[in-house]
Amino acid sequence: MAKNKSKSKSSAATASQGSGLNKLLLVLGLLTALLSSVIYFVEQNLNQFYIFDLKHLDDLSKRAIAKHGEDTRSVVQYIVTELNEKVPEHINLKEEWVFNNAGGAMGAMYIIHASVTEYLIIFGTAIGTEGHTGRHTADDYFHILSGTQLAYVPGEYEPEVYPAGSIHHLRRGDVKQYKMPEGCFALEYARGWIPPMLFFGFADGLSSTLDFPTLWDTTRITGREMINNLIKGKLPTAWLSVHLKNVGTGLERLWRDDCGQTVNSDRVKLKEGITMEVALEKAVVNWDTN
Repeated sequence: MAKNKSKSKSSAATASQGSGLNKLLLVLGLLTALLSSVIYFVEQNLNQFYIFDLKHLDDLSKRAIAKHGEDTRSVVQYIVTELNEKVPEHINLKEEWVFNNAGGAMGAMYIIHASVTEYLIIFGTAIGTEGHTGRHTADDYFHILSGTQLAYVPGEYEPEVYPAGSIHHLRRGDVKQYKMPEGCFALEYARGWIPPMLFFGFADGLSSTLDFPTLWDTTRITGREMINNLIKGKLPTAWLSVHLKNVGTGLERLWRDDCGQTVNSDRVKLKEGITMEVALEKAVVNWDTN
């Protein structure tokens, strides 16, 4: 009799574990489908999410150089000031410089803007560097503000030379060796699918320099700016809630139970009158203070 009870309990435990695993696999499958749909949508509609104009950035860089010459600090301030006048809600005015190690090269960067589809930074060094550009899922435009950048591709016998005022366009999927022989700073603008580029940006820190304080600062600033720009409409929360329907009723039901059901333009109403923007803003504050 005791043996039968033991077998019964064992069977019940096994069934419970199997049920839990099935639920986990179902949720993971639904989340994968959601992520895939988001990636596909963004990929097919990237132009809708760009807030910076290529011609304006080129003109702005040249005007800043013409006005301030070799005073690179003033050149950067001129650029950031005008960008803040044009799209104030999307510009980071905190000049938070952090080291950046990527592809064997080392310099420093100031993140002006970071989002899912674009980033705009000042990148450079006062003493020179050299490395691998990386092969990216976005077009990368280096607007050279001071100094000279060199680039090389296999099969060529002469370097590409980019002096101050020029643009080095690294096309999506391409790769080059690049060098800043001496001091050189650039306004670097990437447009495309940004999140996969972060792996390249973190690889050296995780495998070589092991500079974890710098990695944390980079993660904190990038995450804060990306979340801020999500809140401010670069990927509206209402769009996300509506498109949950495409991944099945299971995840949609979880969304309704946890977050409420009312969608008003670019706002999602949560329980107890809390909006999605308020919830995300609180998360950003906690992220930045921690």
